[in-house]
Formats: sequence, structure tokens, C-alpha cells
Amino acid sequence: MAASTGDSSTAAPDSTAAGTDSNTFQYSMILDHLIGDKKPIKDLNPAIMGALPAAQKSDEQKTIERAMESCAFKTVLACVGGVVLGGAFGVFTAGIDTNVGVDPKDPLRTPTAREVLRDMGQRGMSYAKNFAIVGAMFSCTECIIESHRGKSDWKNAVYSGCVTGGAIGFRAGLKAGLLGCGGFAAFSAAIEYYLR
Repeated sequence: MAASTGDSSTAAPDSTAAGTDSNTFQYSMILDHLIGDKKPIKDLNPAIMGALPAAQKSDEQKTIERAMESCAFKTVLACVGGVVLGGAFGVFTAGIDTNVGVDPKDPLRTPTAREVLRDMGQRGMSYAKNFAIVGAMFSCTECIIESHRGKSDWKNAVYSGCVTGGAIGFRAGLKAGLLGCGGFAAFSAAIEYYLR
């Protein structure tokens, strides 16, 4: 009785060890199949992977994309944005200015609402025109420089800022043009640093 009990107790660890070895062997075969060289290369086609396939673009869509990526479109977009932003900024600054609508010949007279609105509109139009010109110049030169260099990085904005600032400042002389170039380039570099 004791001998049979001893045989059964010694046989149990052998069968457990054999089962563990076979499990380890099967597990390593599965890992080798999934991770090793035997894994077949899957086709990354979205239709096979379960995702929706990408639709082919039509000629009209390609034409619209090319038009929207052109320098002319970017320049017009910057010009329109400059008009909106400059107009809003001009009206805002005129709204907080206490001298809006005041007649310089008679400064003690209280201006009418029409005079205040007229001055606010004139200032808004002036700011809108200036912002539109600067935005269009900057966007156009940046697009041309980017197309010429073939790269889209922070240097394009710096070069464009220098050209734009120099062109605006050059109307007042060479020194003002150099200062405008340096100032606009530094401002463009700072904006690019914070945006990227």
C-alpha cells in the first residue's frame, strides 16, 4: 500500500513536468509563428484591414486643391484676413480714443454720434488697408520663398518678414528699410518660435 502510494506520488510530478514542458513548447511555437520569421506579411490595404477604402480624388478636387495651395490664393486670403483684422482693430482703437469726433477748431464742443461713427469708420478703413497690404506682401513673399527653397520651415517666415519690413521701411529711406527688415524678421522669428 505504501509502495503504491509512493509510486503514485513520484509519478505525479513527472506528468506535471511533462505537461509544463509541452505547454512551454506549444507556447514558444505560437510565439515563433506570430512574431518570428514564419509570420506572413499582411497586405496593408484598408479594405482588407476592415477600414473604409480611400476614395480616388476627381479631377475637379485636384484642381481645387492646386488652386488653394497656389500663392495667389494665399495672398488673397491674407489680404482679406488683413482687412477684417485691421478694420476690427481700427474700430476698437477708435472706440477707446477720447479724441474721436472732436473738431480741432472747436475742441470744447461735444461731437455728435454721426461724427464719432464717421471717425471710427475712417480709422477702421485706414487700419484695414494697412493690414491688408502688409498681410498680402508677407504671404506672397513667404509663398514665393517657400516655392523657391522647396522647404517649409521657420526660415521662410524670417526671410519674408525681412523683405516685407524692408519694402515698407524703404519708403522712408535706407536706414528705415534696414530697421524694418530687422524688426519684421525678428518679429516673424518670434512668432514662428511660439507657433512651432
